[in-house]
Amino acid sequence: MSSTQALGRKSTTSGGTKAIDMKLEVVVLPVSDVDRAKDFYNSLGWRLDIDFAAGDGFRAIQFTPPGSETSIHFGKGLTPAEPGSGGGVFLVVSDIDKATAELAERGVNVSEVFHRVLGEEAHEGRDPEGRSYASFATFSDPDGNRFVLQEIKTRLPGRVAGTEIKFSSCGELAEAFRRAETAHGEHEKRTGGGRDAQWPTWYAEYMFAEQTGATPPR
Repeated sequence: MSSTQALGRKSTTSGGTKAIDMKLEVVVLPVSDVDRAKDFYNSLGWRLDIDFAAGDGFRAIQFTPPGSETSIHFGKGLTPAEPGSGGGVFLVVSDIDKATAELAERGVNVSEVFHRVLGEEAHEGRDPEGRSYASFATFSDPDGNRFVLQEIKTRLPGRVAGTEIKFSSCGELAEAFRRAETAHGEHEKRTGGGRDAQWPTWYAEYMFAEQTGATPPR
């Protein structure tokens, strides 16, 4: 099985039926200074959801990055892990240059953009071909918990449930419209070059197929 097939295959039980939904809700990060960490994540512009304490031994703070359905937790009494040992949390962005510039403006020590593809060494700068999944940058919180920014403009087929599509940001949606516009232009050429009055339906079918792995319209 190819890597693309493995990434795109459906989740099933051993009997072949669809597995029950298990949505990733929270990633717990170990920190040494709860208030310092709270100030840091506030400075990122992330949404503060809760700051709950129970006595002197327990405190839970939840932040959610813009556009994310998964949040982070940190506090007291949440994890025995060493502060700063959390690492490799991926944050998907539609424009890595804009994302790193915004972080830098907020005072975050973010790395230079670099690119690599699976199994190869990293190289300076964004991916010259503009491929999704290939351009990265990193930053860490005050304890050293590491985050990886990854630029994704077009997801691999089959990466969302077959009955729904979703976009994590206005930028990602805009990129999808641009790809649909380009593909629709080719469609109009094939059909004689006239204006397609049903273009909204064609766009919708194309964008749905792109995310779900279905056959796109022609």
